[in-house]
Amino acid sequence: MSNYILLTEKSWHKNLFSDLKKTFCNDSWLLIDSKSDFNLKNIKKFNPTKIFIPHWSHIIPREIFESFECIVFHMTDLPFGRGGSPLQNLISRNYKTTKITAIKVEQGLDTGDVYLKKTLGLEGTATEIFERSSSVIEEMIGEIINENIQPLPQFGEITEFKRRKPEDSNICELSDLEKVYDYIRMLDCEGYPHAFIETDHLKFEFINSKFDENKEIITANVRISKK
Repeated sequence: MSNYILLTEKSWHKNLFSDLKKTFCNDSWLLIDSKSDFNLKNIKKFNPTKIFIPHWSHIIPREIFESFECIVFHMTDLPFGRGGSPLQNLISRNYKTTKITAIKVEQGLDTGDVYLKKTLGLEGTATEIFERSSSVIEEMIGEIINENIQPLPQFGEITEFKRRKPEDSNICELSDLEKVYDYIRMLDCEGYPHAFIETDHLKFEFINSKFDENKEIITANVRISKK
């Protein structure tokens, strides 16, 4: 029997955790979803064989990744797209598909050795994409465990993404409808600053964007608040 940790702060990975527990029912699984619980004392107590990290916004402490095998799932075809906000950076660059890359955590940002990669489509809202990615990550975790995959060094041209800031969600300067649609959908998810427009006194935030048949009109829900 092996011990595994799933480290994630996102609600859509609760089903992933449940599915992994059912699939690998002879192993022990622990879900950690808060930064305060992710410490060396707790990790040592559980003594995991591997720590799988589908989504985590915090730095993995060196004392943890040097003591335990930590595997993070990054939404680009590494070494292309190292860095923050991979989904938004991809869609804003007009990518329609990407790779989820499973890498071993090390000191450098997204520089670790690669276990495997799987294709992911980028259609739909950010929520839909992340939910769809859970199934891909589940398949990847299964392969890593069942086939005892060993990671290999990254190769290829390195491209780095910058983490997006809340002010980057402002769509007031956009003139292309496709771009407006993409900005709204790529930020349509919990924990992300929605696409917005501001006046002197009000802020308009947009979700649930849809094109008409001719792609000439976008409809969306809007939330209006005072600045």
